[in-house]
Amino acid sequence: MPTVLFRLLQRLISIRSWTTPALVITFVFFTSWPLMALFERADSELTAPENYWWWFLVTTSTVGYGDFYPETTGGHIVGVYVIVGGIATLTTLFTHLATTLETARGRRMSGSGSLHISDHIVVLGYGAGRSERIIDELLADGRHPVVLGAWDDVDHNPVPDRGIGFVRGDLTAEDVLHRAGLHRARSVLIDARDDNEALAVAVSVHHVNPALEPVIALRDMSRAEHMRYVDDTIRCVQWHTPHMITEELLDPGITQVYSELVTHGGGNTYSCRLPDSLGPVSYGACQFALGDRHDATVLAARTDSELLISPSWRTRLPAGSTLYYISAQRISQEQLARAVRAAGDSRGA
Repeated sequence: MPTVLFRLLQRLISIRSWTTPALVITFVFFTSWPLMALFERADSELTAPENYWWWFLVTTSTVGYGDFYPETTGGHIVGVYVIVGGIATLTTLFTHLATTLETARGRRMSGSGSLHISDHIVVLGYGAGRSERIIDELLADGRHPVVLGAWDDVDHNPVPDRGIGFVRGDLTAEDVLHRAGLHRARSVLIDARDDNEALAVAVSVHHVNPALEPVIALRDMSRAEHMRYVDDTIRCVQWHTPHMITEELLDPGITQVYSELVTHGGGNTYSCRLPDSLGPVSYGACQFALGDRHDATVLAARTDSELLISPSWRTRLPAGSTLYYISAQRISQEQLARAVRAAGDSRGA
């Protein structure tokens, strides 16, 4: 009889399933109780229904409080059977848990699993060194998680230390984009191996999530119009400017601002040297004067020692410093001096 029971127990343990531990412990409980009642005295407290479940629990968990225990040789043998059953149950449970965790880790590393994530940024395409830089800048912003999607030639997560999601496969395939959570994403960067591939991926992205406004890194910016045939909200950025790409992902429309700044007739940028007659003045005084008198915006100032990008308004600028500003037209040194003096007089009054 014990041999049969142990063989049945061994058979149950060999079944790899989350239900196996429950089957094992249930089987041991309902076979050990009648056996214990058979071997122990009729008046034994151990076999009473209100006591046996408790003894069984502390024995199978290997705690063993000792408040109840078998007293006969047959009862001791059943006790060994219960202990073995408990150990088998825990071993089966922890083995299956470890296997499940290892499988999940393997799927994450290989990019074959589905990601349950939302409001994230998806980067489609991987280039060694380049993608790491883009991902690091996105993570430094800290507002949104990042998922990297790579083609099949990248056989494992190339940036496991970044703590990002990873999928791999055909980036034009709907199921791969779904595994990356593209249908729940906040934004997407298409950083393909060439512009033709970028167009193909853009078509798939638009099909999976037409509400997204993709950012596409292009080598030939003349292809931008072709991209907009797919989706007129696509924003194209030069491939060789990774920092601008991340800025466009995080702050949509900023590349258009940059473009206007360098386009004649857009927001023209100029420079003007502070005349010596003004003496040291604050950056704020210059900003207020040019804004109030000429509808201009000061971007930066250069002193003899450094370039200051949008410094504090309290920063003192020595005479001879150069201002860089946006304006509809150039402002002369005389106009700048008059504006600063007039602004100072009006604020003083």
